[in-house]
Amino acid sequence: MAARLRQLRRRIRNIQRIRQIAKAMHTIASSQVILRKRELLSARPFPEEMRLILSELASWARANFYIHPFFAGNKGQGYGLLVVNADRGLCGRYVDEVNHAALRFLRDHENTQLVVLGDKAIRFFRHGPWTMRKTYRRVERPTLAHAQEIQGQLLSLYHEVSEIHAIYTEFKGELVQRVRVERLLPIPLQETTPREFFVEPDLPTLIEELGQTWLLGKVHQILLEAKTAEHAARRQAMKAATDNADELLQKLTIQYNKARQQRITLELMDILGGAEAIKEEL
Repeated sequence: MAARLRQLRRRIRNIQRIRQIAKAMHTIASSQVILRKRELLSARPFPEEMRLILSELASWARANFYIHPFFAGNKGQGYGLLVVNADRGLCGRYVDEVNHAALRFLRDHENTQLVVLGDKAIRFFRHGPWTMRKTYRRVERPTLAHAQEIQGQLLSLYHEVSEIHAIYTEFKGELVQRVRVERLLPIPLQETTPREFFVEPDLPTLIEELGQTWLLGKVHQILLEAKTAEHAARRQAMKAATDNADELLQKLTIQYNKARQQRITLELMDILGGAEAIKEEL
């Protein structure tokens, strides 16, 4: 009985420690969601508005028989893929969903070169037959500087491949995150009615500058989407872990109290039995 009580006390202490860690991580993730969400909401409008401008510019360029690789694609072979994942775990299905989505893309598209962000994705793909063009770790707070470096890698890669795609987790809401596969280059344009523009200094330079600016804003948005979704997923996972720990602690406490009562009852029975034996001897 004493060994049973020691075992229950040990389990209760261990679960209490785990609960403290899970609760602390839930609190940290909650604060990070608020901060990253604020940055994300301010970054979302720019790529979409820029894409509308580029769509109108592309319609006018086609009407003037000008084709740019940002709009029509390159003559290169193969694909480029930007994979954005987490550096740390304890975020539910977040890591596996991104890696498996990227794996499906790689199986469907031969000759794909990878630009990978996040230690969990790097570890997943580094032992496979795929070419990792560039890897990034520890991007905890994405900035325009991070986005600019990744943009440069994607533009360099675009000279060799025909298309570049991105796989990341989109932040849809506090409880909903969705893995997205999105084409970055050629730029996904909308069909618009051609309008005349007055262009300075010239059309190729303008398209080149605006296209690179759009890609920079889009990469920055993708990094913020992924990081916000990661913290939201971690908050959900840690909330579930805390609730499970509370439930398990309640069950173990009941078991401990029952075992303690049984031990006390046995000790009382031993005392009463001894008292009766002494009375009989007297």
